[in-house]
Amino acid sequence: MWFKNLLVYRLTQDIPFDAEALETALATKLARPCASQELTTYGFVAPVGKGADAPLVHVSQDFMLISARKEERILPGSVVRDAVKEKVEEIEAEQMRKVYKKERDQIKDEIIQAFLPRAFIRRSSTFAAIAPKLGLILVNSASPKRAEDLLSTVREVIGSLPVRPLGVKIAPTAVMTDWVKTQKAADDFYVLDECELRDTHEDGGIVRCKRQDLTSEEIQLHLSTGKQVTQLSLAWQDKISFVLDDKLVVKRLRFEELLTNEAEENGGEDDLGQQDASFTLMMLTFGEFLPALFEALGGEEIPQGI
Repeated sequence: MWFKNLLVYRLTQDIPFDAEALETALATKLARPCASQELTTYGFVAPVGKGADAPLVHVSQDFMLISARKEERILPGSVVRDAVKEKVEEIEAEQMRKVYKKERDQIKDEIIQAFLPRAFIRRSSTFAAIAPKLGLILVNSASPKRAEDLLSTVREVIGSLPVRPLGVKIAPTAVMTDWVKTQKAADDFYVLDECELRDTHEDGGIVRCKRQDLTSEEIQLHLSTGKQVTQLSLAWQDKISFVLDDKLVVKRLRFEELLTNEAEENGGEDDLGQQDASFTLMMLTFGEFLPALFEALGGEEIPQGI
């Protein structure tokens, strides 16, 4: 269970998370298939293991792992538009009258209801790790919308979940630009070979570099003209590599063999043990990595009143 992306949320109050109580709460909103006339459903599933007996909260050391699944019917807009157009043209030709917006909208609703039972089903899962002692919730997603869907559903079933996106004192763009410009990152961080440079003007240019020597004269020239680094590939120690963006989103997380081999050795032979070992080692690594990242970005910004 290795996260591929990371959105970090700070718990703004000390909540006594109890795994058994959380399990009971999540069970009130289980994931289920879409009914024939439903566009989407959302609910919780077991994050580790399979079957009806698999718990909705996986606990390892001081960490808890949960997962929510979204199921939605995929109804292409172009298909609906074509069907509406065909129906409107048929009515106007047969009845010799104009079809106006109100009737057109009604036709659209009827067509959607008729097509829904035959629409394709798409399922997607979002995982989140709760670290009460760290005061953090970590969501395995690069999409704030997907993360908020999960967090708001947790809030719905437990009654309260006071969290906010974690902020830092220095804008990531300023720090990343300085690292590339000076060719020196913070302790234990290493600049790799990929970045995105943006002009500060609203209609300015964007330069994306992959497999590029970021110490080259070409990159330094872009920086000298005022472009700023808005995405940067980095490594931390010899444990993980990732891409950091200007919104403090950690993308394309990759855990190095040092960690994956250790998890494989600790996990035993069964799949459940392997997932538990990788989750535990991942969270222990985050417990060291995230404070170092926040410190490199000037420390955590705590809004007034919190």
